[in-house]
Amino acid sequence: MKAVILAGGEGTRLRPLTLKVPKPVVPIVNVPFLCYQLELLKKYNIDETILSVGYQPEKIQSVLGDSNKLHYIVENIPLGTAGAYKNAESFLDGATLVFNGDILCNFDLNKIIRFHQENSAVATIVLTQVGNPSSYGLVETAEDGRVIRFLEKPDVEDITCNTINAGCYVLEPEVLEMIPFGKKYSFEQSVFPDLLTSGKPVYGYVASGYWIDIGTPEKYLNAHLDILQRRFVPSVVLPWEDAMPKLQPEAKSKFHNSFISSSCTIGEKSQIFSSSINDGCRIGKRVIIDHSVIWSGVEVGDDAKIEGCVVGNSCQIGKNAVLSGTILGDNTMVLDYSRLEMASK
Repeated sequence: MKAVILAGGEGTRLRPLTLKVPKPVVPIVNVPFLCYQLELLKKYNIDETILSVGYQPEKIQSVLGDSNKLHYIVENIPLGTAGAYKNAESFLDGATLVFNGDILCNFDLNKIIRFHQENSAVATIVLTQVGNPSSYGLVETAEDGRVIRFLEKPDVEDITCNTINAGCYVLEPEVLEMIPFGKKYSFEQSVFPDLLTSGKPVYGYVASGYWIDIGTPEKYLNAHLDILQRRFVPSVVLPWEDAMPKLQPEAKSKFHNSFISSSCTIGEKSQIFSSSINDGCRIGKRVIIDHSVIWSGVEVGDDAKIEGCVVGNSCQIGKNAVLSGTILGDNTMVLDYSRLEMASK
């Protein structure tokens, strides 16, 4: 079975982080995001993947490289989820596993595929359970898993389930026949409702395991924290022991649940908690970095404090600056003694 990853979006919800870096390759604990999906696919012997890309495709290809098992197909115009799948049709020759390009998970793909085959489904929608169903579009299924209906962000009194579309599907080739070529088309709004109306066997598989959509800065940061605090163990091998920077014994710096590139320099008496710091960063003395993500080439002045933040590439943060709950795009300069704090709601 082959896989298609829908990675053509501009990542608007993640801006300013995605202005210069396409969402499919934003770093998650210093590893390009799509590597997590590709490694999950390899774990289940799905080693031929088609990437449907559209926004800054050359940057994605330069990061992920070329191979005879990884194909790129470019959307010249935005095609939507189903349109992007249709765009990859020339590579497909059977049932296909389809992933949205912004989900991080550890689902058992063998169980999903087996469920699809046992039910002779035309389409299987992988579902995940959520704690607050009113914030999502829900997928209601019968006891055997057959999809009954879709509920788009229902009122509390109309909620009948807590299962949402997880952005992962197994699709038979006849689904391709329903999608016009070269036009914007949606699985969620068109293909799946039309399959249901026509009486085709559409099933929902409730997957257990970890799942998160990294498409917002808050969720992007949460994904890091889940990995750093071992709530999620990905298929990607993370070199924890080799990642720590080399320090002199007298530095007296403290690190806890953090991933710090060995190319970074850390000043004395700095403290870093549940944070990811990418290549080539220079952290001053007595700095506190807590529950934050720091991209490459960032300079942090002495006595600065960074808490609950995401800091883009090549930013400069001055001495005694305080950042709390902020998102900085690439090349941002924060002057000495500045305070950037998320406004209270």
